[in-house]
Amino acid sequence: MTMVFLALGSNLGDRKTNLYTAIDFLRRKITIRRVSSIYETEPAYVTDQPPFLNLVLQGETDLKPMELLRLAKSIEHDMGRKKTIRFGPRVVDVDILLYGDEHISAPLLTVPHPRMTERAFVLIPLAEIAPDVVIPGTEKPVALLAAQLPDGGLGKILDPDNAD
Repeated sequence: MTMVFLALGSNLGDRKTNLYTAIDFLRRKITIRRVSSIYETEPAYVTDQPPFLNLVLQGETDLKPMELLRLAKSIEHDMGRKKTIRFGPRVVDVDILLYGDEHISAPLLTVPHPRMTERAFVLIPLAEIAPDVVIPGTEKPVALLAAQLPDGGLGKILDPDNAD
């Protein structure tokens, strides 16, 4: 079994239900160990869209990296995600952040996720559930990386306790 960390986000429809539904789909192939709080965040990159709900989960799986990517994409598709503009609105987004301590550089998959260290909406929930995890290539624990984000970081956290 390989330890994995996934980031989930939603900014269309019933955002919280979308996240829980995606987790239920993931449970079919992943043993979920920890799930962060849900954080409401301003959209990053493309800002003219509704706010997101985001979380990070830790799990274990026997799936190989590309099988895990296919699972993530099938969940997105089955839940109604449509291809629009990059970083645009979505019913659900499932990103592979870490796959064990592997470095993966393939046309469809890069692990560790290439933008995770600049994103508050990833680092803060990841630090909540796994503060001591070191992102391969950074040599720093996640909690330190989260603390070093510039004020707000990309994806400013709005209300982690009352997201609905």
